[in-house]
Amino acid sequence: MLDDIKKQIKRLQAQGATYVDTRWYPYEERNSLSMWNGNLKDTNATRQSGVGVRVLYKGAWGFSASSNVEQLTAIYDRALENARVAAERVTFPIRLAEKDILQASFASPNQVDPFTVPLAEKVDLMKQVDAWLKDDAVQQRSVDLTLTRRLAHFIDSEGSQIEKNIVDVFTRVEVSSQDENGVTQERKFRLGRRGESRGWENFDPAFFQEISLRIVQELKELLAAPECPKDDRSVILLHSIMFLQTHETIGHALELDRILGYELAFAGGSFVTLDDFGKLRYGSNKLTARANATLPNSPGSFGFDDDGVPAQDNLLIDRGLLVGAITSRQMVEEANARARREIFQGSSGANRATAFYRVPIERMTNINIDSGTDGTLEDIIAGTEHGIILDGDRSWSIGSNREQFHFGTEIGWLVENGLKKGVVKNSTYKGDTLKFWNSLSAVGNASTWKMHFVDNCGKGQPNQIIQLGHGVPICRFDNVRVGE
Repeated sequence: MLDDIKKQIKRLQAQGATYVDTRWYPYEERNSLSMWNGNLKDTNATRQSGVGVRVLYKGAWGFSASSNVEQLTAIYDRALENARVAAERVTFPIRLAEKDILQASFASPNQVDPFTVPLAEKVDLMKQVDAWLKDDAVQQRSVDLTLTRRLAHFIDSEGSQIEKNIVDVFTRVEVSSQDENGVTQERKFRLGRRGESRGWENFDPAFFQEISLRIVQELKELLAAPECPKDDRSVILLHSIMFLQTHETIGHALELDRILGYELAFAGGSFVTLDDFGKLRYGSNKLTARANATLPNSPGSFGFDDDGVPAQDNLLIDRGLLVGAITSRQMVEEANARARREIFQGSSGANRATAFYRVPIERMTNINIDSGTDGTLEDIIAGTEHGIILDGDRSWSIGSNREQFHFGTEIGWLVENGLKKGVVKNSTYKGDTLKFWNSLSAVGNASTWKMHFVDNCGKGQPNQIIQLGHGVPICRFDNVRVGE
């Protein structure tokens, strides 16, 4: 198959194609299980395979894909024809940034391939977790398990050949009940980075027992809690909401295709302009953010992107100053040309597609916030006069250009004069993106830094769902409106 692909690439080059690449997936598998109130509600297993071909001809892309690899010639011919038609209408001829020619491979680290684990063992684990969630105060409880595995080959006309073998595991545990006013309160947990590998070994029963008992107890406290106050105060964001803050107002805002206006019709654009790089004060000097696809264990670490560019640790915000973006070979060339200066020195290796039959676009890798020097959660609380600790993503509303936001959280704890007080429910906070990040007044030390997995990031037309991670410390922001 690889030899046949190389022959097809050379054939299209002989017909005038300036660049051709191919993503061949011998297989991509997904196994999902869902348990609701102790009943196995759904089990699903899918497997797909196929080839996706991109062709660059006279400055325009053509794309074609099929699961029928027996008709390889037709797939390549269709991609070239699509590029020829597009070339008649192109307004900005596409150029690709330089990259290295690579013969390489990548395998995500895992000790136990989850697809080798018997179904009965998976169900037994879910039953165990469900038993720990069962309580008179809990009206609804759910356990969801998602496992993915794919083998992908990348071959291009520049001479690169890359193999990727990637395994990911995700789980969600949730409990909910209605309070005395008929409003549903909830607490949930999503599996994040627990070590250096991401196989079935992450599903440690003792760990899940601890988590399950904690969220049940917090739900009980929520059901009896008063409403979140409506005022301005410091907000201390724990990991299960800090990841969302980072995702929506840094990650999506710094995707270069958004900045150039390519997502406006669907998912929105960005308030960031090309003139902002090297100038814009994005946050306080306590904020350093990076797109780091080199971490050993995260769905945002994939070895090489779908342009054949190696994973990178790419600085986005340096002590509050905007310095970088999430980029691909195509968009950095267009951005530099539009700006009439070199903003970006090559791709940051962030061009990814959700499947062989989708075109790669700029996607988040691991969008992380560097840990700081302001101590532990207890230290940050002790230094807070009038605040609230928030956790859990419950609802979100974001401006079309990521310029503002309003997030509902699952739970809050009031802080007064350096002391943690009782739980409050229906907690929310909102702000303007730049003003909010510039109010960052405390960043937890390395002991507070955790990697949160995201398995449902959507973008593109047609929509592409992709997986990534956010490594974030505990952070405090001052003078934030809460409770409305």
